[in-house]
Amino acid sequence: MKEKFSIFTAIAYTSAKPHIGNTYEIVLADAIARFKRLLGYDVYFQTGTDEHGEKIATKAMEIGLTCQEYCDNISQEIKEIWDIMDTTYDKFVRTTDENHEKVVGNIFEKLLEQGDIYLGNYEGWYCIPCESFFTESQLKDGKCPDCGREVVKKSEEAYFFKMSKYQKRLEDYIDSHPDFIEPESRKNEIMNNFIKPGLLDLCVSRTSFDWGVKVPSNPKHVVYVWLDALTNYITNIGYDTDKTTEKFHKYWPADLQIIGKDIIRFHMIYWPIFLMALDLPLPKKIFGHPWLLMNEDKMSKSKGNVLYADDLVKEFGVDAIRYYLLHEIPYGHDGNITNDLIIDRINADLANVLGNLVNRTIAMAKKYFDGHIENKKEIESIDSELISLINHLKENITKRMDDLEIGKSLDEIFELLRRSNKYIDETMPWVLAKDNDKKNRLATVLYHLLESIRVSAIFLSPYLPNTGIEIKRQLNQMNQSFEFQENLIYDVLEPSPIFQRIKM
Repeated sequence: MKEKFSIFTAIAYTSAKPHIGNTYEIVLADAIARFKRLLGYDVYFQTGTDEHGEKIATKAMEIGLTCQEYCDNISQEIKEIWDIMDTTYDKFVRTTDENHEKVVGNIFEKLLEQGDIYLGNYEGWYCIPCESFFTESQLKDGKCPDCGREVVKKSEEAYFFKMSKYQKRLEDYIDSHPDFIEPESRKNEIMNNFIKPGLLDLCVSRTSFDWGVKVPSNPKHVVYVWLDALTNYITNIGYDTDKTTEKFHKYWPADLQIIGKDIIRFHMIYWPIFLMALDLPLPKKIFGHPWLLMNEDKMSKSKGNVLYADDLVKEFGVDAIRYYLLHEIPYGHDGNITNDLIIDRINADLANVLGNLVNRTIAMAKKYFDGHIENKKEIESIDSELISLINHLKENITKRMDDLEIGKSLDEIFELLRRSNKYIDETMPWVLAKDNDKKNRLATVLYHLLESIRVSAIFLSPYLPNTGIEIKRQLNQMNQSFEFQENLIYDVLEPSPIFQRIKM
């Protein structure tokens, strides 16, 4: 049986079309999922949309649609963008799905019955965009501490979850599981800013609007968005309070949950505590990824500095945008994007390094051997470094991917590609071609280059899937070995540009 690997993204809120910063998360998760499949894992990859809450109800009313119609439109738009980015999710979930709503109701009643939830009255400051309540002391300059927008005073009957009951248990778990929260900066933020100062009981229902999952035993209440949204990770793989499916036992606990750093409080405090209350295992790792900034500034429609994935793909192609997102956002720090930066990266890496290597190697194979290349094994000392890089590529990339250093894993591939370009300059095939006695050496050099390209294309495929396919097509060699092979036969096709330079 294959070893399993389950990966979950946060579900996108259906308040608006996602910008490129929102899209980064799904591309990041897809590259990881594809890489694990490449290594032979049985991968389950889940994403979707979060569709309940007051903000959705307000937006739907403003444009004259029912809440469901509004969510249907935005959810479809989000799904289309995920598809444009060539992501290979196994399930696209929606919190308006009938089964999810049923199980959320069951979960609420279970937590109520066992005393983790109680009925009370809430009075506090509420941020509609963030769908969050705050105490006076939590506000920053009288505004929402998360988004900086205005808050309104609200008072209503509500159910509360006893967060304090699980505080010590969560703190001990985080301390004893050093890999549970990454990067370290997110763990420190959660522990020092939220857990250690003391957890307040959490409001988990609302009565001032009705767009949400009704509490079965008290239907004037709807389940508050975070208890509803967070449980999607388990409701959609077969969890219910009275039974669990084989699929649930196979894929839970999650091997990796990927979320934005702006929602770490919900995923690194509320979510683990809900799971503890349900007596379920916690995810093995929760990774709070950084943001993608536009000209070093957070993207905002009001600022007019928002870029959208579909527009960028029309301009530059899907693989170029995937490459930029995966390479240019560091492990623990915010990345930056502009059209000029995208063009610089396409020209420097994709055109000059990758495209140039593939094009001139295949062109030389066609020119000197009519495309037919066999390894004549006329080896020189200069060949050993290139072959060693090829044979260590899987090991080097796997370590980087396991550490969630996605950009550096791409650097491992491009180190081999750059070394291959240097190898051309060192061996000078055009000089070898002038000497008939060097024909076997020339064939050996070209064979080494084709092997470097073949292995690179295999490992590029999780990041740049279409590029990997196109390179393999031109090589006309479908061998999927991760290491240098000595006895393949190449009959390459006519070369065509993989990436071309773009004029600024």
